[in-house]
Amino acid sequence: MTTRFAPSPTGGLHLGHALSAITGYEIARQHHGRFLLRIEDIDATRCRPEYEAEIHDVLAWLGLTWETPVLRQSEHMATYIAAAGRLAALGLLYPCFATRGEIQTAAKPGATDPDGAPLYPGLHRDLPPDQIARRKAEGQAFGIRLDMGKAIAVARAKAGAVAFGFDELDGAGSVRRVAIDPARWGDVILQRKEVPTSYHLSVVVDDARQGVTLVTRGVDLRPATDVHRLLQILLDLPDPVYLHHPLLTGADGRKLAKSTAATSLADMRRAGLTPADVRRLIGLEPDTPT
Repeated sequence: MTTRFAPSPTGGLHLGHALSAITGYEIARQHHGRFLLRIEDIDATRCRPEYEAEIHDVLAWLGLTWETPVLRQSEHMATYIAAAGRLAALGLLYPCFATRGEIQTAAKPGATDPDGAPLYPGLHRDLPPDQIARRKAEGQAFGIRLDMGKAIAVARAKAGAVAFGFDELDGAGSVRRVAIDPARWGDVILQRKEVPTSYHLSVVVDDARQGVTLVTRGVDLRPATDVHRLLQILLDLPDPVYLHHPLLTGADGRKLAKSTAATSLADMRRAGLTPADVRRLIGLEPDTPT
């Protein structure tokens, strides 16, 4: 059993992160397995070394230990580029020069991906080679997209319908098969304009090379598993079991997130809370009787 906690150092960890990290840690401990910490720092514009240091400090305060050295994604771009090259060799990738504004204007009204973003309408899927060469020569920025229709066809030919799903562990310890529908994501970006990888590509590559067998993360990422399973099939990678735990919400009913200024674990520590308090707040330990 190998689990992992893979935060991005773009802000302080909050209670939702604690739930994900401790869940993975405890499962690995109970099975005498491995618990890994991975720093997903591909977004150089938002990641900060002070947040990375805080991740290590807070997790240690919570009583977690992990294997070293810790994998930092920013140090392994060549690995992600090589994975993208395998997909390109299958004829599944193409450059897209469209801006967010152009995509939003061209997208069908009401057509969105599972994250709520306008569904990419295939603007540059079939650009002629001479136009691609001209745009690149002019220095136009571009990302690399996965041709989803072709990718699904190739994956089904490689693995068959039986593999078109993922195994999910529920709270009762039972594993169920969940069918995937990656088409609802459209032609996802696999290499961004500013960095030669994306979350979808790097997380799949890293889970495989680190031997992760159980991925613990919030239920909000369950739809992303459709893309991840598809990439695993295309890249001939093993597929871990997934445990998508419920999200923690604030007093306003919204999920805890860095973008909504959720109280950080570091601030809770400074306010005098203990690791046991954190476990009670996330429902992993019973409340102390009064």
